[in-house]
Amino acid sequence: MKSKFGTAKPMRGKNMHTDKHRIHVAEIIDLVVKNADIILEVLDSRFIEKTRNQKIEEKVKNLRKPLIYIFNKADLINPRDMEKNVELQKMRPMVFFSATQRHGQKILMDLIKREAKRIDADPVSIGVIGYPNTGKSSLINLLVGRNVSGTSSEAGYTRGIQKLKISSGIYLIDTPGIIPLDEKPYSNRELMAKHAQIGAITWDKARDPQLAVHRIMQQYPGILEKNYNINAAGDSEILLTELGKKLHFLKKHGEIDDMRTAKQVLKDWQQGKIRQN
Repeated sequence: MKSKFGTAKPMRGKNMHTDKHRIHVAEIIDLVVKNADIILEVLDSRFIEKTRNQKIEEKVKNLRKPLIYIFNKADLINPRDMEKNVELQKMRPMVFFSATQRHGQKILMDLIKREAKRIDADPVSIGVIGYPNTGKSSLINLLVGRNVSGTSSEAGYTRGIQKLKISSGIYLIDTPGIIPLDEKPYSNRELMAKHAQIGAITWDKARDPQLAVHRIMQQYPGILEKNYNINAAGDSEILLTELGKKLHFLKKHGEIDDMRTAKQVLKDWQQGKIRQN
C-alpha cells in the first residue's frame, strides 16, 4: 500500500521564525494528525502540563486514534513523585523515556507494536508531535537506531516531514515542533516566560529571562538556590545578583549584568543541568 505521506524525503520549509512558516507548520501538524494511525505526544517530564497541546490531543481523540504520551527527559525528575499524581494517571498509555540514558525504548517499541497490530493499515504510520525542544529528535534517533532527525538546543530546529522506518511495516512521521497558535502573542510577558522555561524559546533568544527565572523560583522553591549554592530566600533578584558576582558577569562600572546572568540560568535549566530530584 502506498503511504499517505509519499516518499521518505524531508519537506524543506522556509525560515522557522516567520509567521508565514508558522502557519505552514500548523498545517503540517494537522495533516499528520489526520493521516497518521497512531500519535506520540512528546512531553517534557519537568513540565508535562505546560508542554501538552490539548487542542491537538482533542483532535486525535475525536478521530478515535491511539494517543501515547511520552514523558521524555525522565532522568531529570523523580518518576515516583509523578506516579502519585492523580491527574497524570489519566494520561494513558504513558511511557517514561530518557534518550540520554536509553531508558524506555523497549517499553515504547512494544507498546507501538501492540497498537499497530490492532490497526488495519500497511504500513502503519506513527505521527510524532510536541513543543519545540521537548526532545522529539533525540527520541526518534534512538528508535530508528541512527541519527536521522536533526537535533539542536535551538527550539524548532527540525524541518519539514520525514518518514522513517523503525520496524517492519511501521514508520515514524517526524514533524517540526510547534507552539499552539493561541500562545503566539509574543508581547505577552507571561507566555514568553513560560516558553523560555520549557525551552520552546531557547535561552539565548529569551526577551525577559529575569521573569522566567522568577517564575521558576516560584514554581520550584529552593531548586536554583541549591544548584548554585546561594541563599536567596526565594528572591530572584538576590539570586541573580549573587550568581552574577560568582560568574563575574559585570557591566561597565562594575554593575551586575542580570540579563546575562538570567540567560545563563535558563541555559543550565533548559540543558538539564539543574535537576528537580
